[in-house]
Order: sequence, then C-alpha cells, then structure tokens
Amino acid sequence: MAAKPDIRVQAEDFDQADEISSLTRGRTDIGAVATFTGLCRSEGESLSALELEHYPGMAEAKIMQAAQRACARWPLDGMTVIHRYGVIQPGEQIVLVIATSRHRDAAFDGARYVMDFLKTDAPFWKKEHRTDGQAGDWVDAKESDETAKKRWAE
Repeated sequence: MAAKPDIRVQAEDFDQADEISSLTRGRTDIGAVATFTGLCRSEGESLSALELEHYPGMAEAKIMQAAQRACARWPLDGMTVIHRYGVIQPGEQIVLVIATSRHRDAAFDGARYVMDFLKTDAPFWKKEHRTDGQAGDWVDAKESDETAKKRWAE
C-alpha cells in the first residue's frame, strides 16, 4: 500500500527536524530519510526578498498528484511536502520535501522526483524584491528544470 503524502502550502516557516520526527516517530521499519530544503538566495546581495504567490487549491492538488505518483512508483513509507508563499527573505526556507523508505535509493528518488515536478508543474509565481529599490522581475521557469523533469519519463 502506497504512503499517503502530507501536503501543505503555508505562509509560516517550518521546522525540518519536527517534520522528520513526525514521519519517523515509532517506526522501526524505515531505513532512509531523504530531504530537500530550498532556501531563498540573495542573488549576490541584489535581492531583499522573494515574493511567492500561488493558486490556492490548485497548488495543493498539483503537489499531491506528484507526491502520489512518487509513492506509487517507489516503495515510500512516508512523504511530506511543504511549500511556503508570501514574502520570504534571503536565507529563509521556501520548500521542504521529505521521503522515507526502507532503502536510500527509493527515498532519494522519490524526493528528487517530487522536487523536479514542483519546479515545473506547481502553480507558484515568484517576484523579486530588489535591494536597490527598483522594481523586481517575475522569475521565469528555467530550461534546466524542464530537463530535470524529463529524466522521470516513463
């Protein structure tokens, strides 16, 4: 039976250690925990913040679809995906993906799969806030993100 992913889109920060503990507490069958935490970069001190907007309801649904596909494809025991929205300062956390499994390969692949789909398919928009006071740009998706997603073609 595939794991049931825990998906959250929230303005509040998260505690990675608490989230891992929640997935592994009392579980002696889990042998691997793979995590990815995405942080806001300052882009050479040119950004004062990154503002993330999302399409409520659809963002959660798209993330859930990717997480469910990962749980069906690999023997995952648990998965948590948290994506923040709002104004996020450089150094602050934006996204967390945790995958647990009996073995490391499944956990690594499951987490990476979800992250690759988050970067391309989840309806989030990012606007830069610049330190020089000039209007920031909306951040476009990168070709490298689409290329990364293609590795998972079935």
